[in-house]
Amino acid sequence: MTALHPETDVLRTEYQKSVAAYWNNNPNDARVNTVLGEVDGLYHHHYGIGAPDLSVLEGPEDTRQERLVKELHRLETAQADLLLDHLGDIGPDDRLMDGGSGRGGTSFMANQRFGCRMDGVTISEYQAGLANDQARDRGAADKVRFHFENMLDTGFESGVMRGIWTNETTMYVDLYELFAEFSRLLKPGGRYVCITGCSNDVFGARSASVSWIDARYGCNIHPRSEYFKAMAANNLVPVSVTDLTPDTIPYWELRTHSELATGVEEPFLTSYGEGSFQYLMIAADKVGR
Repeated sequence: MTALHPETDVLRTEYQKSVAAYWNNNPNDARVNTVLGEVDGLYHHHYGIGAPDLSVLEGPEDTRQERLVKELHRLETAQADLLLDHLGDIGPDDRLMDGGSGRGGTSFMANQRFGCRMDGVTISEYQAGLANDQARDRGAADKVRFHFENMLDTGFESGVMRGIWTNETTMYVDLYELFAEFSRLLKPGGRYVCITGCSNDVFGARSASVSWIDARYGCNIHPRSEYFKAMAANNLVPVSVTDLTPDTIPYWELRTHSELATGVEEPFLTSYGEGSFQYLMIAADKVGR
């Protein structure tokens, strides 16, 4: 794997070390990602959107779980495709960055779609190593690289990225620090796309279900308003905001039927249903220098 900083500079706080350890140890949550990724070799670390094919629940019982896994993976890949749709006009000479890249599923999809150079950044050495192994196996290591780095301070040169995205990773970091780094990395006019779960300011205090999700994943879910404040403070101007909540609920309902269900399904469905939690996609352009 590529390392721009020594390990002591990558993991700068005890919290960052604990998050890295969580994913390095490959817990049950990562097992879900592994089983779904084995469908076609694209390993995602996010959830899905779209209308599921409920016929997978019908038919022979002995193959039902196999059908469910394929359908859940299809919905997760559809989510990644939607994110890539919002990056704008990307060509083979452009460079993109995946912040919190996991084992690289969306990075490989971006390279396949655009032919561009890809840099994935993760604080999990385990994830970076597996993703770089995949890049070599795919014959894409000349253009797709994964780095054991902190997305708050990547070590990359300023103004080199045409696009950056985060996919369900911003709840582990301070948004002002993150967007300052992304603004530094983006070319003027470059695009940042974020898909994230966020607490709904209109609901008021953080709900019990949102607090449960925080505790389960060891994260700190931000309020919706915090994203826009932090973007405005760092020259990132939204061009589109999409509420994906109605599109992700069917994914979670389908997942309750899977043997891979981990117990997180109920708090996600409860918080989405009561309106205390939202699933947003924000696309924003870098303005100025």
